[in-house]
Amino acid sequence: MFKYYSIKKYGAKLLPALEKRYGKKTHYSSSEVRATVYQNNFNPKYLPLAYLLFLEKSALENVLYTEYPELNICQYKQEIVSYLSRKRYNGYLQKLA
Repeated sequence: MFKYYSIKKYGAKLLPALEKRYGKKTHYSSSEVRATVYQNNFNPKYLPLAYLLFLEKSALENVLYTEYPELNICQYKQEIVSYLSRKRYNGYLQKLA
């Protein structure tokens, strides 16, 4: 259950927190996303999800290659989408699908 609420928090509260700190943008930098995650008590275990949601594709690939070289981003995305569909989640994270 903790996993679901942590993921749901990313979908509901991360974008407003980013907008409050850095203004409305289409994409944010990895340092902006990381700082917001840590300073607003989001579960850092799901930091790759935050990157997936808010970084440009090229920045996403660079950051994940550096910070999470063992992570297969396509597989990670599939796992999150599958998990959310099992939980019947309807919210911001549906943009992943």
